Amino acid sequence: MNRSPLCTRVAVALLIIFAASSVQADLVGHGGPIRALAVSPDGNSLLSGSFDTAAIRWSLETETARQVLRYHADGINAVAFLKDGRMITAGADARIAVWTPGRPEPDRVLEGHLAPIMALAVSPDGALLASGSWDRTVRLWSLADGTSRVLEGHTQNVNGVAFLPDGRLVSVGYDLALRIWRLPDGQPDTVTLSAPLNAVAVAPDGEIVTGAVDGKLRMLTKDGKVGGEVAAGPAPVVALTVSADGMLIAAAGVNGTVAIVDRKSRNLLRTPVGPGLPVWSVAFLPDSETLLTGGADGRIRRWDARTGTPVGSTPAGSPSDPLAAYAGDHGADVFRACVACHTLSDKEVQRAGPTLSGLYGRRIGSLPGYRFSDALKTMDIVWTPETVARLFEIGPNAYTPGTKMPEQRIGSPEDRRALTDFLGRATSR
Repeated sequence: MNRSPLCTRVAVALLIIFAASSVQADLVGHGGPIRALAVSPDGNSLLSGSFDTAAIRWSLETETARQVLRYHADGINAVAFLKDGRMITAGADARIAVWTPGRPEPDRVLEGHLAPIMALAVSPDGALLASGSWDRTVRLWSLADGTSRVLEGHTQNVNGVAFLPDGRLVSVGYDLALRIWRLPDGQPDTVTLSAPLNAVAVAPDGEIVTGAVDGKLRMLTKDGKVGGEVAAGPAPVVALTVSADGMLIAAAGVNGTVAIVDRKSRNLLRTPVGPGLPVWSVAFLPDSETLLTGGADGRIRRWDARTGTPVGSTPAGSPSDPLAAYAGDHGADVFRACVACHTLSDKEVQRAGPTLSGLYGRRIGSLPGYRFSDALKTMDIVWTPETVARLFEIGPNAYTPGTKMPEQRIGSPEDRRALTDFLGRATSR
């Protein structure tokens, strides 16, 4: 909060010069994976949030960075625009910031969540903000005065929120539950699905679309009745969006693929982004023809959603599959679920988690330059093949309470051994 106005203007100027050097090229400016994207109601601006703790407001007309927003102490997981052009950012520091374009500091900070905030949604009338958090709650905030109320019921992390056209609120979580909250009384109707849920979006006609860890999209009516499903890919869906005309769904998988689905026919049309480049965020432009993706390499790319081809730039210069050199290695195949968050080399761009370079022999929470939770800093764990195997045997929440790492387990002892052997070979310096 002590950055001078001059420093802020210089940072923005550098970004503008860099981004303006090639119109219709990738938008480059973040120093880490891009976790969230939002397009302004008028379609002229884009807001991106990154694990580098910054948000950037971009002009989509000139493809230049207009403002860098710095306030959060941890990665930004969710962003949104209000109808009046103001912006909202929320992050792993459990705080929400409301911004006016051009101002270097937030107009208001909303606090109350006790764990990372993963999702935001603005009500159709623009009066309410909903936030979903890993503290297992949903909060409803008045955008007029900043007051809030807590909606409780989820028993695991809340990963997604979205408003229905009639003003009801949908939330999804890792507990398999989709809840449709009747407002203002705050009573939910609950639907239990067959896999943990990472994301939710609502089509203009009120159909609900969920993305799950089994790689499937499930469609439900506005009253919560399941109306179909589509296999988007083999990896967990981490982000999804519906086009403005309601015809297309785009779903990003943790393995780097983006599935484009025809919502009416339930058909998978194409996957324009290939494996090896984790994609954390997706958004359609108002034309319903152009898809934006935010990658682990800190770049925002444009795609023609109808053809799956890149717009203005090609992915030829993007990083190749980071595990290509380990083709056929069983341990690398097990590790592929981790590559979205961790690099094997400290020479690569930082992702959501700390690099694993030099992992064995390192004490937990001790890597310089990475923000670890206070809980991890006090633990007496040194990473070895045995401690890594134990982490995935019982799960991060049980072995390292307070971690920001998504919950995941590896049930097979053979798979755990293959992973730890691979890490010993791939991360040694």
